[in-house]
Amino acid sequence: MSIYLSASLVCPVSSPPLENGVISVDDAGRILELIPADLAKERNLENVRFLEGVLVPGLVNTHVHLELSHLKGKIEEGTGLPGFVRQVMQQRAAAGDEISEAMKLADAEQYRNGIVAAGDISNQLVSKAVKMNSAVYYHTFVETMGFNPVMADEIIARAKKLKQDFLPLTAAIAPHAPYSVSKPLFELIRAEDNTACITIHNQETAEENQFFERKEGHFLDLYKFLGLDISFFQAQQLTSLQYFLPLMPHNTRILLVHNTFTSAQDIEFALESGKDIYWCLCPNANLYIEKRLPDLKLFRQEGLNITLGTDSLGSNHQLSILEEMKTLHFQADIPFHELLCWATLNGARFLGLDQQLGSFEKGKKPGINLITGMKDGTLTPDTTIQRIL
Repeated sequence: MSIYLSASLVCPVSSPPLENGVISVDDAGRILELIPADLAKERNLENVRFLEGVLVPGLVNTHVHLELSHLKGKIEEGTGLPGFVRQVMQQRAAAGDEISEAMKLADAEQYRNGIVAAGDISNQLVSKAVKMNSAVYYHTFVETMGFNPVMADEIIARAKKLKQDFLPLTAAIAPHAPYSVSKPLFELIRAEDNTACITIHNQETAEENQFFERKEGHFLDLYKFLGLDISFFQAQQLTSLQYFLPLMPHNTRILLVHNTFTSAQDIEFALESGKDIYWCLCPNANLYIEKRLPDLKLFRQEGLNITLGTDSLGSNHQLSILEEMKTLHFQADIPFHELLCWATLNGARFLGLDQQLGSFEKGKKPGINLITGMKDGTLTPDTTIQRIL
């Protein structure tokens, strides 16, 4: 049986918006047809449910740390990345029940905020039960870290076991960040029979570039705090992106996350690499940690494949892709239709889910959300989202 949904505006994402358009779906939420308003009137459709607002596909959160959800409200804002990492290390440990309950609440929050799929960073197996029972699709990135080259074999062995333990959930082994992964470990990750997509934190702080270019800055204090001897490491005279990107796998979609201090030269280097690169923006986390956003004008000028993420509740006040969209709109006046593509189809493409998610197209089952509180086609502080299917 067909269910008919209509709204002031229907945004398929992969095709132009339909004013007062109608979506026909089956009982399972699969798209049967997109019907323009004039055709719907001509066909005299019955039992059309009209919703005041904008109908959009389910949102995709390409970067979240579910297992850090218990850190909500515990991490001081504006400390910069090295200070943030210290706080996470100091407060990460907690009772199992506290961690489990926080993850359940975070998962429910994502679902309530219209998120249908997420790329989740995991260092442990603790999130498996929540993911197995969730209505949100999770692709797990088993995060590896170890800057000491002699530990590479041991670290990759642990990561391979954790990836296996996450079955039947889809999972891939991924590097944490260039400053926490040795060259031998990068090589072992690249040699893995991995999934079609991988992720890495990139240039979240100016200190990251400073460390790789000159072996200076606050990262030296962080390594000292962690008890790591990095005497083996020499300044590379390269930005961090220029250092690690050649070490990343080929023929794999690569998600660079944060990119707060990525320059035009870095983007040119990435584009010339020939690799299939996506750029994840987590604006609310950037403001929480560094009080700064990436060069959004530059990213848009270059026509990059941009996705959106929330990061963790340790660095954000909520898990809402709509709130990330609002921040980007208010800070850089980015149009709604552009943000919506980042939040839906681009994220689905990166995760390899665009045959089912990301847009209203016949045969897909993307989820349906209603966005209300917009004004003249733009986001406002009062804009909200409601999951319909």
